[in-house]
Amino acid sequence: MHYARAIDCILLQWRPILCLFRVSQSDRPVKARYSQSNGGRQTVTMKQVAGLAGVHVSTVSRALSPQTRPMVDASVVSRVMKAAQTLGYRLDPVAASLRTGRSKLVGILVPDIATSVFTPILTGATERLSARGYSVLVAYVGSDVEQQLDVAGGLIARRVDGLILATASRHDPLVSFCIDQKLPVVLVNRSEKDTRISAVVSDDIQGMQLAVDHLVDLGHKNIGHLAGPAEHSTGFLRRQGFNQALSARGLDPLKAPCELAGTYTREQGAAAARRLIASRSDITAIVAANDLLALGAYDALNEKHLACPRDMSIVGHNDMPLVDMVHPALTTIRISHREMGVQAADLLQQTMDDGDHLARNVVLPPKLIVRASTAPPRVAAIRRQSSASRKADRR
Repeated sequence: MHYARAIDCILLQWRPILCLFRVSQSDRPVKARYSQSNGGRQTVTMKQVAGLAGVHVSTVSRALSPQTRPMVDASVVSRVMKAAQTLGYRLDPVAASLRTGRSKLVGILVPDIATSVFTPILTGATERLSARGYSVLVAYVGSDVEQQLDVAGGLIARRVDGLILATASRHDPLVSFCIDQKLPVVLVNRSEKDTRISAVVSDDIQGMQLAVDHLVDLGHKNIGHLAGPAEHSTGFLRRQGFNQALSARGLDPLKAPCELAGTYTREQGAAAARRLIASRSDITAIVAANDLLALGAYDALNEKHLACPRDMSIVGHNDMPLVDMVHPALTTIRISHREMGVQAADLLQQTMDDGDHLARNVVLPPKLIVRASTAPPRVAAIRRQSSASRKADRR
């Protein structure tokens, strides 16, 4: 897992969970070296840097701050940076916090350390925040609400300036907690049912339209759905989008089989796909609410000695890293996860700087990525459809 400019990785035991924090560094002027007044070395001051660089102390302050650096001539910035590095000077975040009332810390909460979906979100957000002088604390908190509240409370106690949450449910108590604490917060990837705070998400409805249109254009008519957890906006909206997409193409969503996965895991996807295949032998294609569920459907097909796409076409959602390397390479809906992180950081920055709590929803367009897991339905599969339909009519 790669995070731009990640300089530290600390594992902390926080009550019942293990939290991984990654601290990102901004374009600060020196190597990771700390001056100490009680360690046998004198503390280097900003006045000393100014003297070596031949500028005023206020110029040093502006040159070392990412926010004010553009106000200083580039040659002067270069001189100040060189002087700071020569002397081993490092900005003191504690002193700056006392002076400005800002910690320059932002927390990001994600639900799962194992899912690579969140890696590009974190990369986009940390790079953006780092460039503005913020350090980022990333906590993996699972789905337990009490754990999420516990971690958020700990981050607030550490005086974070704001939070980005990738953990939201459609009715989220953590969002209520942050609002009560008057803490700037932005949602990413998932949103609430009611828009109380800003969120950056993908267009889940449009994503399902793209998936269904692709399959119908290939000739599929009996299409099943592996739905994600309904308490998350991604599961709820993608199921809604699946039904709307079928209706738009003249297919009856009430006749389309759907199986619910309790979590977004490969195991849950396999279990849901087994139920789907057992209940409806006539389906020729499956649209999954995310890529892990789609990979679970691969497993279920293998158990039945069925082949994808020969016997069943499968479409995922997210375009996780490496799904182009499975066999067959997965047709999926690509989400702009990195751009999500970037825009979530921008919204949070605006809220922190301006105190602007007007809720904004940023909806990013998805893209269909066609690979090898989808194909026109076979003649034998179409005959199975017809046979199943006749049996249903007789009943």
